[in-house]
Amino acid sequence: DTGNGEQLYECPMCSLTCTNIHILEEHVDLHLEEQSFSEGGNIRDVELAQQLQTEEDKWQRSEEDKREREEFKKLQRQYGMDNSGGYKQQFLKDMEREVDKGRMQPFEYHKRKADMMECLAFGIDDGKTKTSGVVEALCKYYQNENKDVRRVWFSTGVDHFHSSLGDRGWGCGYRNFQMLLSSLLKNSVYNDCLRDTTLIPSIPKIQSMIEDAWREGFDPHGASHFNNKLHGSKAWIGACEIYSLLTSLRIKCQIVDFHKPTGPRGTHPRLFEWVLHYYSTDNEGSTKVVCTSKPPIYLQHQGHSRTVVGIEEKKNKTLCLLLFDPGCSSQEMQKLLKQNSDGTSLKLLRKFLGSLKEKQYQIVAVDGVLSLEEKAACCRASQVLISEKIP
Repeated sequence: DTGNGEQLYECPMCSLTCTNIHILEEHVDLHLEEQSFSEGGNIRDVELAQQLQTEEDKWQRSEEDKREREEFKKLQRQYGMDNSGGYKQQFLKDMEREVDKGRMQPFEYHKRKADMMECLAFGIDDGKTKTSGVVEALCKYYQNENKDVRRVWFSTGVDHFHSSLGDRGWGCGYRNFQMLLSSLLKNSVYNDCLRDTTLIPSIPKIQSMIEDAWREGFDPHGASHFNNKLHGSKAWIGACEIYSLLTSLRIKCQIVDFHKPTGPRGTHPRLFEWVLHYYSTDNEGSTKVVCTSKPPIYLQHQGHSRTVVGIEEKKNKTLCLLLFDPGCSSQEMQKLLKQNSDGTSLKLLRKFLGSLKEKQYQIVAVDGVLSLEEKAACCRASQVLISEKIP
């Protein structure tokens, strides 16, 4: 009441006063309409934001899936599991490329293709990447070396094999097996085990031999990694596949896993000590150059493998491994057959403690022959664990 008898009406939403109830009702209705419109807008804003977030999440998942597929394909190509063919296909493709670039004559292409097809048909290596007699030449060199070597131990004779057109980039594991096998074939202890393997097998044949070992039951976990198939692929192999193959042939061997550095600055002194013990056991005489009856050692690390053919002990007690590398060409290896008096070519082989600084190394070491019962026991054991870890 205004005091003069006039009735006033107050808006409950904004405290506006009106003298007419109908005007107030219209005013309140405007408030309500405005509020309803505002609330509807907020709802639409929330719905739009949710829709945009859903679309963003969907796009990110799609991009992540795409990256994962691309990364998986990249790994498949890197490890030779992309169904792009194997040794034969790569050999032919690389020779065709050489012809296109004028580095190979067509007649040579056809001759090498015929030779390759014949070797593959018989399952034997063509021997074109082999260098023989290096260990024997080294033994003679060390007899006259008087600088700083106190003693050196060698495995039995080993032929060096390097990668060729057909396995360049992925064949190191197979080539190191060929090196190891070349030594075993010279040792009568293994005659019975290798009576069906008198010649060095080709890489496709080695792939088939590993598949045979898997079919016998060796290393089912490893076999599943390759979908139980190697032949016709460029798949990399490692210590487990070498172990399975050797054991299936009744050759006694072990995998030793140096799973972490044991020295300063990422070095592996325990690995060097293990190799020294392997070669020097029962060979501790006073002779400077010790030609043992031990086979060479297969040495694996991430992405590459090599063959240990000996070890030096310097006069200051430091150790140096002597390695055959499948990445080293025949031309380079043949320099070791005519060793200079200063031993400069030995740089190809020598690896000191600071040279081996990968995070992890595995070795496969051969030590005798298995009976059929022992082979069966090793097969059962490989279904659980096939390596010994060095702490």
